[in-house]
Amino acid sequence: MTRRVLALRLAGPLQAWSATSRFNRRETDLWPTKSGVLGLLAAAQGLRRGDSIEQLLGLALGIRADQPGKLLRDYHTISTLTGDPLLSAATNSKGTQKATSPKKFTSVTERFYLQDACFVVAVEGPADFVNHLAQVVSQPAFPLYLGRRSCVLSRPPLIREGGQVTWDVGVRELLERIPWQGRLTWPGQSAPSRLPVVCDLTADTVVDEDADVDERIDVPISFAPSQRGMMARRVVAGWVEPPGLGTPTVAETGETPPNTDTCRLPNRQRDSFNDFELLE
Repeated sequence: MTRRVLALRLAGPLQAWSATSRFNRRETDLWPTKSGVLGLLAAAQGLRRGDSIEQLLGLALGIRADQPGKLLRDYHTISTLTGDPLLSAATNSKGTQKATSPKKFTSVTERFYLQDACFVVAVEGPADFVNHLAQVVSQPAFPLYLGRRSCVLSRPPLIREGGQVTWDVGVRELLERIPWQGRLTWPGQSAPSRLPVVCDLTADTVVDEDADVDERIDVPISFAPSQRGMMARRVVAGWVEPPGLGTPTVAETGETPPNTDTCRLPNRQRDSFNDFELLE
C-alpha cells in the first residue's frame, strides 16, 4: 500500500498537551501528545466524539520542536455565583453531590501552558487518507486548537512546498527536509544548530545503538466521554539539522531574519511534565 506524509505546523500563543491530567490541576507535556494531534485531525474531519477513530490510530507521527516555548502556570480561584458552598466529590443515596464539609466557598485551580511554542508534526499513513487529511486541515469542519479549546493557532497548520502538501518520504526524512519554522525574537539571540525530534517506533524504523527509545502513554482508545483511556506507544528521540538553522544573530544583522523562534535547549533540563531529558 502506497503511503504518504503530510506536515503540520503547530504554533500559537498558548499550547497545552496532556493525556493524564484531570480535575483542578491540568499539566502540560513539553511535546504535543498523539491524542492531541489525532484530536485535531478528527476535528478537521468533522468527527463526533463517539465516532470511530480506527483510521486515525493507524497513523505514524514524528514531532520536531522548532521552538520549545516556556512553561506558564495559570493560578486562579473559583466560587459559585450565588455564594453557596462548593460541591464535593461525594454523593448521597440519590446520586446528588454533597456540599463540602466543612463548607468550602473557594477552590484553587491551576492550568499549565506552553508559551510561544512551535512544533512541526509529520503524519504518515495510506496515501488516499493522508491526501484527504491535507484537504480537510485546510478547510476544517470544526475549529482547530492546540490541546485545549482556549489554545488557538496563530498560523495556518498545513505546510506546503509550492503546490505540494504531501510527500513520498519517511517521517524523519520529512522533518529533516522542512525548513526551521521558528524565529528570533530578541537582540543577541542566535538560531539553534539542531532540533530535537520524537518519532513513533515502527517496524520500518532504523534505530541506532545509542538511540533514546522510550514509551509514552498518549494513544487514545476513543474520544467518547464514557470510553476515555490511553494506550502506550514506543518512540525514539533524536536530532535533525533542517534548512534555516545557524542564521546570524539579531545583534549581528540588526534585523530579525524572516521565518526564523529559538529552540535552544538548556543543558540537561528535565521537566516534571515530560518523560524526555533534553540534552544539548
